[in-house]
Amino acid sequence: MSDDLWAVADLVTPMAVRVAATLRLADHIAAGVTSPAALAPLVGADPDALDRLMAHLVTAGVLTPSYGLTALGELLRDDHPDGQRAWLDIAGAVGRAELSFVHLLHSVRTGEAAYPQQYGREFWDDVSGDPALSATFDALMGGRLGGDAGEIASAYPWGDLGRLVDVGGGNGTLLIAILQAHDDLRGTVVDLAGPVARATTAIAAAGLTARADAQVGSFFAPLPAGAGGYLLSGVIHDWDDESAVRILRRCAAAAGDTGKVLVIEDNIGDDRFTSGDLRMLCYVRGRDRTVDQLNEVAAAAGLTFSSVTPGGNRLIVEYHR
Repeated sequence: MSDDLWAVADLVTPMAVRVAATLRLADHIAAGVTSPAALAPLVGADPDALDRLMAHLVTAGVLTPSYGLTALGELLRDDHPDGQRAWLDIAGAVGRAELSFVHLLHSVRTGEAAYPQQYGREFWDDVSGDPALSATFDALMGGRLGGDAGEIASAYPWGDLGRLVDVGGGNGTLLIAILQAHDDLRGTVVDLAGPVARATTAIAAAGLTARADAQVGSFFAPLPAGAGGYLLSGVIHDWDDESAVRILRRCAAAAGDTGKVLVIEDNIGDDRFTSGDLRMLCYVRGRDRTVDQLNEVAAAAGLTFSSVTPGGNRLIVEYHR
């Protein structure tokens, strides 16, 4: 087999890196513990197997021959500002979901998600049924938004809405950033019980309880009506077209004739992020959509496109009835 082809098809190195991330090897090595024999009891591993894993990580350029951290290995530290370790952690919601790619063939043949083939139930059922997984998911999504939250908050006239309902708003990271930038705005997070509890805590910590709250609910059920805006950030790409239309219809019904529905998604332009699109397929049978594709599902939900505004690496797409 061609070395180039083998390099792009190799599963050994990606899994070795993910196992290192899950065991937090980089943190222990940074603390001065570098021998497999000393590391094994700290990370709950077999010493011989760990030695063999670390030998391959040397080959992959993650560790030095003396089992120190290379520049690449430093990225696996939990305290690294890039925050990549948590995304690779197999014990976390996203790292766990990545393992469903072994069933990509099933997804390509059927158009169905691969996650249930790996774990026996849908991604959302799995995450919502496990508080630890749910917490990791909220933290990752909140952290992912964190880098763009300030730009999103300043890019759009959120204050004009009066009240903003962040539908599926997780732990409240984005709503809090928007409220902090717009003193005349009130807001509500609507999500499942676990995220709502974390959002309530975060809102209180931010000193925003006078202007914000969090309510248990679902975007497949009626939403609190009469707000000026209904925000769906990173939600629509998690669902197939039929489900996306149902979600948007709920928002449209709550917004009425005067409110706006705002969809925030990655700015993928005319060229889709192909790896992210396949992740959506495998995890949840979702889809990364261009603005034109978003407009199609919005139109099916009875919404009309108003505008699109860049906000960091994302787009804020506004709709009305």
